[in-house]
Parts: sequence; C-alpha cells; structure tokens
Amino acid sequence: MNIHSRPSRAETPIAFIQAIVEAYSLRGMDPTRALERAQIAPNLLKQADARVTALQMEWMSEAAMRELDDEALGWFRRRLPWGSYGMLVRASLTSPSLGVAMQRWCRHHNLLTDDIRLQLHLDKGLASIELHEQHDLKTMREFCTVSVLRNALGVACWLTDSRMTLSGTDLHFSAPAHAASYRVLFDGPVHFDAACSRLSFDAGYLQLPIRRDEASLQRMLQRALLLTVRPYRRDRLLVERVRQVLAEHPEHGRNAEDLAAWLHMSTRTLHRQLQEEGASLQQLKDAVRSDRARQLLLQTRKPIKQVAAEVGFQNEKSFIRAFKAWTRQTPEDFRSSQSL
Repeated sequence: MNIHSRPSRAETPIAFIQAIVEAYSLRGMDPTRALERAQIAPNLLKQADARVTALQMEWMSEAAMRELDDEALGWFRRRLPWGSYGMLVRASLTSPSLGVAMQRWCRHHNLLTDDIRLQLHLDKGLASIELHEQHDLKTMREFCTVSVLRNALGVACWLTDSRMTLSGTDLHFSAPAHAASYRVLFDGPVHFDAACSRLSFDAGYLQLPIRRDEASLQRMLQRALLLTVRPYRRDRLLVERVRQVLAEHPEHGRNAEDLAAWLHMSTRTLHRQLQEEGASLQQLKDAVRSDRARQLLLQTRKPIKQVAAEVGFQNEKSFIRAFKAWTRQTPEDFRSSQSL
C-alpha cells in the first residue's frame, strides 16, 4: 500500500521501507531485488531520517507483495495472497451507498485476518473507520495501521470518486521520530497514543452513491496501489446534500438564499463550494426536477399540467420546454415510449 500523497517529493519515511525489509527477514527471503526495483540504495536503510518518494514506495510495495505473495507485507500471522484487497473492493462494488460499501469492506477484511478488527462507527454526525488490534503487531504496528487506514480511505474515495475531508486521525501508538511526516499521510489533526486507531469524517459521506463499475475496477486494479496516492480534486458531499434537500424539501430550494439558510451557510459559500465540486445550483435543480418528472410520468397517469406543477413549474409550456431540453422528448412522447 503506497502511503504517500505527493508522488513528486521524497517525504515517505524510510521506516516503512525498513518494515518491508523486516517482512523479508521474517520469511527468510532476500529484499535486494525489490530494493533495486525501487531504486533504493541499501545504505539508505541505516539513515533514520531518510525519505523516499511515493513512486519508490509503490515500486517497493508491489515487488514485495509479489515476491512474498502477501499484500499485507508481513503485518499479520497469515499471508494475504496477491489479489486479496482487490477482492475486498469487488465485494463492495455493488453497494448502493458508501456506508454499505464500507461496512462490507470492514466485514470482509475481518474474514481475511483476525490480527486486527475493522469497524465502521457512527456517533453524533461523525463516522469513523476504526482499527482494533487483536494480536500484538509489535514492530509492524505503525506500518500496518497507517497502511490499512490509508487503504480504506483510498477505497472510499475511489468508490465515490470524491475527495473526503478528514475530521481527524487517532493512532494507537506513540509519536514516532518521523511524526512530522503525518501532515502528509493524513489531512486534518493527528493524535497519537489514542485508545484505538481511527479515521473520522462527516457521516454525510456515507450517503454518497457508488460511482464505479466492473470495468473501472479492472482499470484500477492495474495500479491498485495508487488508491492511497491519487489526490481527488473534488469533494462531492455538498452536491449530495443539496440533491437531498431539493428532493425531500423542495420548499427550501426556491432560491439560493433559502437553501443556504437551510444548510446553515452563506449564499456565497454555497455557490463557491458547489463550483469546487463541479456543479451549480441550477444544474442540481434541473437534475432533481428531471428525475421527479420521469418518475411521475412513468408511475402515474397524472395529466402533464399536474406533473408540471408538482415538479415546480408555473405553467405547462415551460415544463414541456425544459423536459425536451433534458430528454429530447416531450413528456407525452416520453411516457408513451416507455410504456411500449
């Protein structure tokens, strides 16, 4: 698991390379070829403050996973054969939302090893992916904890194609000598010597829909280690919250001022954050109206004029014009074509 987020700079602590080398030692194997593949000089392993790049970490991890046939890189008493983490993602791919997907991911990970237990926890609007150590991980504790949590976050971001902002990271070990590197490994505040290790984030992310399919999974698996490296530009949480308000409380979506007040933010902030997420309020209004109109046309026999009113249009003509822009069909043509 590549645990770096800035591939162009050498900021990954040498401690993680040392942990991989230790995994080779525990198996009685030689890490020389993997180090050569990653272009890491052996004398670098003796420099406590040394750093490697994200790409070097990716090369070293992939070589070691294949040679050791262990995607856990020596963390657990039992190997996790090549393809184990891909299997976990595939098992979550058909989930209706990120919440269901991460529950499945944690549950299936717990079937692979009993050395740690992963759990999705909810409390007062915050969600956490918790890692509980069931068996003493000893010298592998830091490397395992950071890698598993970063992988879980990478999977969540990939499944939703969204950048997830962390509220905080708690770690069940003391601050290492390279603690300064944690500003790169995790966004937000990091706390050491915690009762258990966890990533915490807004529980609203769990409502995000899964945006990936089998084809995209196959492409991702060609370089799966990038799951924990790729910087997602857009955080889609506000888009989904606005969609939900417009669908469930349309009275609060009449204008940007009402919607912003309902969401406890300024109108300017609403527009700015939506733009950062690649959307506009008008686009979201149109999408929600379009979905609702299609539902009414297909599931009821209500007259077009009544459908227009329920969707939020003042007159039938403007509704028909908008519906043609959405679907290239009139409402009547859409209804009849779907009923054939």
